[in-house]
Amino acid sequence: MTTQPPEVGREKNPGLLRHVPRVPGRYGNPAPNEGFALTLAARAVEELEVEHAHDREEVALAVGLVAAKRASLIGRGPTRGDVERAMALLGVASPVTGEAARRFRGLSHSYAAQRDLVDSVADADLLAPVERGAK
Repeated sequence: MTTQPPEVGREKNPGLLRHVPRVPGRYGNPAPNEGFALTLAARAVEELEVEHAHDREEVALAVGLVAAKRASLIGRGPTRGDVERAMALLGVASPVTGEAARRFRGLSHSYAAQRDLVDSVADADLLAPVERGAK
């Protein structure tokens, strides 16, 4: 069965057009399978001692976002090394209490706060190699 040729001159469906933002910045860095960074971060943060249970989720989100940015700058999916680098850059270490915990509170409720956190980490710092064995 043959199909009809497409209608010439017909307007394209707006949902099928690729949206390219006109204002630079605040749109993130896409990479393949970025969501896996959140899974890796949750696994890494499980081992940390936190003051309140809900702080663990906020810290995992922060680490996952920064790890996803690192992976996207390199042009690949996230790895455990990205999570380790993100934890080092954010100063996440056990126990997470006081000011360290307050830094991440409310992060999951505000896209602007998430972008501010991710944008606060310099690309050069993210691209520096991970130091293995230094704890």
